[in-house]
Amino acid sequence: MADSVDLLQGTLDLLILKTLALAPMHGWAISKRVRQLSSDALQVNQGSLYPALYRLEDKGWLASSPGTSPDGRAVKIYRLTPAGRRAYATEESTWRAFTLAVDQVLSAT
Repeated sequence: MADSVDLLQGTLDLLILKTLALAPMHGWAISKRVRQLSSDALQVNQGSLYPALYRLEDKGWLASSPGTSPDGRAVKIYRLTPAGRRAYATEESTWRAFTLAVDQVLSAT
């Protein structure tokens, strides 16, 4: 898809949690991974990503530690905490129920 899709409110948190459930990574890598996994349909801009990361860290769902990017820059590496893993499971279940309900409405004849 050539154009990026605007993310629904709350979707960014779920995308971040899912991405970090796959592996710990730094912010720019999270953005690149979401774009890759969505076949370029979803693009997370840095102005939205970093406030979301800080918010999720404040909630106790993420923890960060100093690290180094593949090109040698100092970065913060984010990972899910146990609370973040539980939050991800809840958020994913809620999302799947929501999309099922929307699909039922859109499929009505």
